[in-house]
Amino acid sequence: METMRKPFQGVLNIVRFNWHFYVFAFALVLGLFFVAQYFAPPLRTVLIGVGILATASTLISLLASFYVYDLAGLYNFTWLDQQNATNTVVNINAGFDETSTLLKAKFKQAELIVLDFYDPSRHTEISIKRARKAYPPFPGTQQVETGNLQLLDDSVDKIFVILSAHEIRDESERLTFFKALKRAIKPAGQIYIIEHLRDVPNFLAYNIGFFHFYAKSTWLKTFRDAGLNLKQEIKLTPFISNFILDKNGNTL
Repeated sequence: METMRKPFQGVLNIVRFNWHFYVFAFALVLGLFFVAQYFAPPLRTVLIGVGILATASTLISLLASFYVYDLAGLYNFTWLDQQNATNTVVNINAGFDETSTLLKAKFKQAELIVLDFYDPSRHTEISIKRARKAYPPFPGTQQVETGNLQLLDDSVDKIFVILSAHEIRDESERLTFFKALKRAIKPAGQIYIIEHLRDVPNFLAYNIGFFHFYAKSTWLKTFRDAGLNLKQEIKLTPFISNFILDKNGNTL
């Protein structure tokens, strides 16, 4: 079973699954440069300037994505504490799973349960639909609902929700999901929530695209309302946070 990611896999997937955005950006820039030639300064200068800014913004977002998903070791899981015995690992995705094979290699002796909460009626991102067509699910993946993960109470050692929890756009549904995570995790278990944040670094990298993410304060409120404790936050990169949760530890 292949465990290594291919060079440029992350950034190429972003372009592949969001090609409509890049087509629009390319057409916009060409249109601005074309129209600019019919105007005199200073309007011509303004139109050209906007075109240059749009080009720079698109390139910066691609470079940031290349750094995050291809260079920074996000998928190496070197930050994982494996000192505690791990018998059961759950990996939860929202229709696009890049990590179950990697986690299976990391926890060779553990049972790996893979859950997919993707619901096309609620989670309407076109990029997810394209990703699902391009990548088959991990063998044995179970389709679940965000409020019913079909896990026994206090049965799981580690739960991973990697770059997928933000796809739950409804606040009440998101809270229900995190309460379900709390029920499933063992008293000494841990939950790993890995997300971009709606903050300055992600704004600089992704411009208005950062609105697709949630602010740290939103995540903290969700954790608190679900009865989960924030044990630790690890900045995997300036753009990615790893929130490590439990239900018995001390809140930071």
